[in-house]
Amino acid sequence: MNSNWFKAVMRLTKVKYGKNLLLKGVPVIFNKGGATLEIGDNCTIKSSFLSNLVGLYSRTIIVTRAPGAYIRIGNNVGISGATIYARKGIEIGDNTAIGGNVKILDNDFHPIEAEERNRLMNDPHGGDSEIVPSRPIKIGKNCFIGCNSIILKGTVLGDGCVVGAGAVVAGKLEDNCVIVGNPAKVIRKLGASE
Repeated sequence: MNSNWFKAVMRLTKVKYGKNLLLKGVPVIFNKGGATLEIGDNCTIKSSFLSNLVGLYSRTIIVTRAPGAYIRIGNNVGISGATIYARKGIEIGDNTAIGGNVKILDNDFHPIEAEERNRLMNDPHGGDSEIVPSRPIKIGKNCFIGCNSIILKGTVLGDGCVVGAGAVVAGKLEDNCVIVGNPAKVIRKLGASE
C-alpha cells in the first residue's frame, strides 16, 4: 500500500501528523470520533516483519478507543510493531524509541470481577463502558523502551528512562532510571553524561 494513500486515510479519521512521517509497512492507526491522535515531526513507524531485525509479531497498532481519549506522540519518535491503545490518554515525549512488539495500554481491557466482565461482553456498544479500569500514561523525552515490554495503565516514566526487554512496568518512575523485570524495578540511575 502506498504510504501517501494511507496518510490520506489517516487525515479522514482526524489523525494529525507532522512533517516527514515515515511508514515502513502498513500500520493500523485509528482515531475514534471525539478523540485526539497526534504524531509529531520526523517520526518513523515500522510495521513490516523485517523493518526491525528483532522480528515484529504484528503491524504497529495505534488506536484511541473512546471519545475524549488522546494519544500524543512527540517529535523524532521511533515505533516498531508496537500496540499503543488509549481509552483515557497516552503521551510519548520527543526522541523516544519504542522497541519491537512493545505494548502501551492505559486500560485493563476487561474488569477484574467476573460479573462485570460478563456484563461488558454483552454490551451492545462494543465495550465502551466506564467499567474498564483505565488511567493515563505519560512517557518522558529521550526514553528507550526495550522490545516486548508492557507499559501498564497509570505509568509515568520520567525523561531519559531505559526499560529493559520484556519488562512489565507500572507506577511512577523518576528521570534517568534503568528499569527491568516483571514486576519492573529500578536497578540503576543514569548520570547526566550517560
